[in-house]
Order: sequence, then C-alpha cells, then structure tokens
Amino acid sequence: MLKALFLTTFVATGALSTAAYAEGDAAAGEDTFKRCKSCHGIVDGDNTIVRGGRTGPNLFGMIGMTAGTVEGFRYGDDLVAAGEAGLVWDEENLAEYSADPTAFLRAYLDDDSARAKMTFKLRSGGEDVAAYLASLNPAE
Repeated sequence: MLKALFLTTFVATGALSTAAYAEGDAAAGEDTFKRCKSCHGIVDGDNTIVRGGRTGPNLFGMIGMTAGTVEGFRYGDDLVAAGEAGLVWDEENLAEYSADPTAFLRAYLDDDSARAKMTFKLRSGGEDVAAYLASLNPAE
C-alpha cells in the first residue's frame, strides 16, 4: 500500500516538476560534476571523458540504465533491490537520488531501513549534472 502511495505521489510530483528537470543545464552540470569526480569517472571504453575516482561506478551511459547494474561495480544491496524493482535512471530520478541517496531509496523501496552506499548529498545542481550525463549518453 505504501509503495503504491509513494509511486502515485512520485508520478504526480514528477508531472508537476518535469519542467524543472527538463531545464537542467548540461554546461553547468559539467562544472558541478567536478564535485562528483572524486568518486565517479565517466569512461566510454578507451575514451576517458572525466578521470575520476573508483569509489563510485562509471557514470557513462547512466541515463536509461537500470539502477545497480554497471558491470564490475559492487553496489549496495538496496540499490540493487531498487533496480530489481524497476528503477531505471532518468534525469529526474537521478537528480532526486543525488540530493539524498538514502532518503530516495527508503521512499522508492518503502523500507525505512534501506541505505545507500553513497553518502554524499548534492544539495543543488543535481538536475544540471543529470542533464550533463544525459548529454553524454551514447546514441540509441
């Protein structure tokens, strides 16, 4: 019941706030991503777009990907569970996740004990980072 309520609220909120996320600025996101690169890189095969840390997964092609599925990265159980429950990254939910990863997973999974391994909270600019990552997505 709570999961259904969350999904209904999530969809309704998303419908009202889609414009804000659609207006993410990829150029600003590239600059904001400097705060993310201590843990995340962006690498397309042999092409390193952003050299970053290895604490987090490679973010190349993240938009449109099922959560918790970057090959070779060891995710936390709750992010994997969210992916198994149908979480696919888009600009809106990636921006929301980056603002408070644990709160996002708790709401998505309807589980107050869910935890994210990512402890960093990107308080502002998440929609810009999501737009930047979307701009790097491979052509479909």
